[in-house]
Amino acid sequence: MTTNVLFDAPGPKARARNRVYGAVSALAILGLLAFIIHRLDVTGQFQHSLWDTYQYNDTQERILEGLLTTLKTFAFAAAFSLAFGALLATARLSDHRPVRWAATVVVEFFRAMPLLIMIFLLSAAIFTTEPMWALVIGLTLYNGSVQAEIFRSGIKALPKGQSEAAYAIGLRKTQVMTGILVPQAVRSMLPSIISQLVVTLKDTSLGFIILYEELLYVGKGFAQQQPPVGGVYAYIPMMIIFGSIYIVLCLALSGIANWIERRTKRSRKGAPPAPPVAVELGNAAGAGPAA
Repeated sequence: MTTNVLFDAPGPKARARNRVYGAVSALAILGLLAFIIHRLDVTGQFQHSLWDTYQYNDTQERILEGLLTTLKTFAFAAAFSLAFGALLATARLSDHRPVRWAATVVVEFFRAMPLLIMIFLLSAAIFTTEPMWALVIGLTLYNGSVQAEIFRSGIKALPKGQSEAAYAIGLRKTQVMTGILVPQAVRSMLPSIISQLVVTLKDTSLGFIILYEELLYVGKGFAQQQPPVGGVYAYIPMMIIFGSIYIVLCLALSGIANWIERRTKRSRKGAPPAPPVAVELGNAAGAGPAA
């Protein structure tokens, strides 16, 4: 018989109440969705004319260009933030106190700085003609600082006996980190790492503030350029279409993360051990047959 130490197993009445609560919650959510759809329909957001522009090839090509620009920006920001995070985590785990202090100041500063302000300052002060790099560097500094804390917490959560045993057999700290601690920390913290990468992907939409032609900027241009139909602007159709694209991208990234996590779990099992080989003690000692 299995028991749960966190809470008591619900009885028949409690299970019945839970089913009622679940049904009422589902009905409430469906009612809310129906109300939202009704309000959008009443205000004319589902007029056919507001959606016509997305049927043209030119519109679809511009959306594809914006999508590719977003993916390119995310690829740079993801790679740089992971490298920057690993560097900061290494510095925060250093045996030298000045290095630890400097890394802590960098991490806390960029985590506290609002990302939108950082991107705007980089665009206005440094990358005046290269908005992509203003967005990439801003995402790298912020998300790299968060990734550094994820890496550090993953390494600190490992049992101390592993590093102590590695030092006892004569391994240097670099060998202990790269060969023993970091691989285990990455495996254990993979969900948190991927979650922050999803945040990085969504934050690429902040590029529209510096007029960078990523996906959201393209959608905002469609909504502004299209004339109103019956006094209704096409912002809601734009949000539905481009929001759906972002959702699909984030779900795809999460699916890749789940696949990688399953692969790493299988690889940790390793190969089955070889069967034991019987050794005759007498023959191993070189003893001959009895006379």
